[in-house]
Amino acid sequence: MAINDTALDQSDREIESLAEFDQVVAAGSLIGFRIQSVDLTERTFALLSTDTSEAVFLGCAMQPEATAKVRASGALVFPPVPHLPFNPYRGALYSAGELFHGLADGYEQTPDAQAYAWFEHTKADGDIFASMLRSIHDDAVSDALDEHLTGARVVGVMGGHALERGSMEYAGAAELGRTLARSGLTVATGGGPGAMEAANLGAYTAPLANTALDEALELLAKAPSFAPSIGHWASAAFDVRNRWPSGGTSIGIPTWFYGHEPPNVFASHIAKYFANATREDGLLARSNAGVVFLPGAAGTVQEIFDNATPNYYESRGEPTPMVLVNRHHWTLELPAWPLLQTLANGRPMARRIALVDTVEDVPEALARLTTA
Repeated sequence: MAINDTALDQSDREIESLAEFDQVVAAGSLIGFRIQSVDLTERTFALLSTDTSEAVFLGCAMQPEATAKVRASGALVFPPVPHLPFNPYRGALYSAGELFHGLADGYEQTPDAQAYAWFEHTKADGDIFASMLRSIHDDAVSDALDEHLTGARVVGVMGGHALERGSMEYAGAAELGRTLARSGLTVATGGGPGAMEAANLGAYTAPLANTALDEALELLAKAPSFAPSIGHWASAAFDVRNRWPSGGTSIGIPTWFYGHEPPNVFASHIAKYFANATREDGLLARSNAGVVFLPGAAGTVQEIFDNATPNYYESRGEPTPMVLVNRHHWTLELPAWPLLQTLANGRPMARRIALVDTVEDVPEALARLTTA
């Protein structure tokens, strides 16, 4: 939330930092605000002396007397939940550094791995409280993602997780990500390894010299896959980031549902979810400048038709561009293109779909479909 020095923005009622809290209190009232995961243990006087009626406190640490007062005033308090490996009320997207904190001690010690272990344990025992916490977390992540992407033109890049570093296909996906980012688009991927990592890597190198991507690809090829060692794979990527620390921005949207696939570290902002359905729909729905589908398997096929459905019914408004890459793959190996063509026949979405041979053909196809 942004509050200027002269006026309070009444359209934004969320407080996500201590600085924002202090600014709102200075303006005179917390009525109706949502205070999200802010440590207020040093703000007892402010809470006791400020009107907090109809406010909602989400995971805010407070002194007992402050908690009693805000509840008595009619505020709704969701207390912090101890001993969780994640914050269900978080007000911001993840960073790679946050998810991989402690990687030097082994991937199993990182918050990413611990959240996955918690997810697997609670999913197995069917704990309704854990299910509620997962839902709150995912909703908070969606809220943070929407705030981050306000006004952005987002292009989704989908593709298989098995694509290895060092391959020509990986390099092509990286070059595509760089080209799209340099054109002013925000690249968004499923946030995992393979083609997803390659596209995020390309966006990361977009503001750098052209040679940076070639050198990065060479360095990453020494750890081609996240198997057998996620730690080795992630460390190689952090080495690239440390060598070129001023990389560009992009979005990664992974899921702990596929927790055995780690998030890639080249997405500057990571929206990681527990519920894969929420993650899939959220990624496609936010790709307002179109979606590029690189060769993949079942997951990518699912994404093609998850995206085709709202385009077919126009449930999100006018259809957005869909570009499938690699004619042989999408017509012979996994013939999704003929079905997509048949589905689109006679409908507005027909002018917004294209099949191209290589990643080099994608920018022109996107531009053509956008104006069609």
